[in-house]
Amino acid sequence: MKKQCEECQEQFIGRADKRFCSHQCRSNFHNKMNSDDNNFIRNINNILRKNRRILAKFNPKGKSKIHKDKLLEEGFKFSYFTNIYHTKNGNEYRFCYEQGYLELTKGYYALVVRQEYVE
Repeated sequence: MKKQCEECQEQFIGRADKRFCSHQCRSNFHNKMNSDDNNFIRNINNILRKNRRILAKFNPKGKSKIHKDKLLEEGFKFSYFTNIYHTKNGNEYRFCYEQGYLELTKGYYALVVRQEYVE
């Protein structure tokens, strides 16, 4: 059955459900379709990974305390995190993957590592 490639518009022969003449055309087509989303997601993931690295740098032993200014100096972005954990006491921990922080008083933050991260 003659078909037209969705990427390069060339004619080819193949199965009824085949959409592309080659692996290269299939790959090019899907890369174009996903490129805008990929850039956005890639940028968000880069910010999250950077936040995680910063938290890990200042929390090598699993528990520590740091001032907000130190985090900001390193480029930490407080509006980007992967999840929030609410304790029974009403505290709100924000996490970048397994690295977390809790806002304390006078601009200080408690840094923690969540051991049972995968739920």
